[in-house]
Amino acid sequence: MSRTQKNMPRIVTAFEARTQLGEIMRRASGEKQERFIVDRRGEPKVIIMGFNDFMRTIAPEPESLAAIRAHSKRNKTDKLSMRAIDREIAAVRKERAKNAKPTRSA
Repeated sequence: MSRTQKNMPRIVTAFEARTQLGEIMRRASGEKQERFIVDRRGEPKVIIMGFNDFMRTIAPEPESLAAIRAHSKRNKTDKLSMRAIDREIAAVRKERAKNAKPTRSA
């Protein structure tokens, strides 16, 4: 079976999606990363897919962001709180202001 056939979404009715949402979510986020098309009155309306599947296929991380994330992990700064990030920004701004050359007025 080809990859395309294996990843073909399963069509479910809106009623089935409503009554079996937990099971659909489990299958969509599971190892097989199943996808579901929910239709209403024979018309496709929405797609249900797992988050990891979505991030990998629909919204992949840009290469530059992946590099920044890897650098942050290596430097152990990937777990900083917002307060710690704000302190880092303030310190850099203070250092830049201290080192800034005075501008000449005309």
